[in-house]
Amino acid sequence: MENEQPGNGNTFMMILDSMFVHPKTLKRIPIDRKKEEVFLESDDRYKAGLIDGVPFLLPRNSSALKSSKLHEDMGSSFDYQDHYQKDAEVFNYFQEFSSRVDQEERNRLDQMILSKIPEDAASILDVGCGSGWLAKAKAHGDTTVISMDISSRNPVEALRQHPHPNHEALIADVYHLPLEESSIDCIVASEIMEHVPDPAMFVEKLLFVLKPGGKLIITTPYDEQIQYHLCVHCNHPTPAHAHLHSFNENNIIKLIPSNVQSWNWTAFSHEYLSKSRFYVLIKGLSFGGWKWIDSKANKVWRRPMRLMMEVLK
Repeated sequence: MENEQPGNGNTFMMILDSMFVHPKTLKRIPIDRKKEEVFLESDDRYKAGLIDGVPFLLPRNSSALKSSKLHEDMGSSFDYQDHYQKDAEVFNYFQEFSSRVDQEERNRLDQMILSKIPEDAASILDVGCGSGWLAKAKAHGDTTVISMDISSRNPVEALRQHPHPNHEALIADVYHLPLEESSIDCIVASEIMEHVPDPAMFVEKLLFVLKPGGKLIITTPYDEQIQYHLCVHCNHPTPAHAHLHSFNENNIIKLIPSNVQSWNWTAFSHEYLSKSRFYVLIKGLSFGGWKWIDSKANKVWRRPMRLMMEVLK
């Protein structure tokens, strides 16, 4: 057990505490929030503890994380865990975009995600939680939102900025999820899958912790032409925004296992409506009005920027 920067976690039983398990053995790992301790038996593979009241469980050896095909092809190494720890320190996920156009497009993406979350979902896992916007929008009533990220900064800061009894946080890696099988009603992974080394395993791990009848919502850039730059540090080609994969309706369906109930995809967020001066004309529209215009625009001239996959387990 390791305890970094002990915090002020709530002393009442949390939904996360009841489903916190070892990623391999699936045995329950007790969390004592009064003593600010996580009771992980001696394990060379994982480290666990609390950071400002937020439970964490991560691989001790970052090389245990999968490498991407890009790095294999380039003969380069990639410390996945370290990269996204630094990413959260360098990029401030809690401030709005400097461009009003980009911020408006992001707002519409968030609205689209919220419209797809089942009303009766009692637990939502926000994978790659960023600013914790989903918890701010949905952690109320009978709905608990768990803001999860592989970085330590984002979940801790999200919980600090959006405090609520129904908002919980977790520091963990999708490939080593410390959650019980079939324990979550709805999972949202927004603009994350293009970053991960193995998208098929990413989907597999998320579906494992999703309840039967639960919904997985994934969004990603649509058919992105990934741009590469020559890194001044390693002298290897480096993809812009750390995007390792590009998805469209033809290749994303290959990630969906055959034993799910159903799935569907939606391409949306018309490029010229979102990125040109047209956005000024439609930014005041309701979500329904924007969605109707966006759908018509993509039928007339297909230029979607976002792809959403909904999977019912």
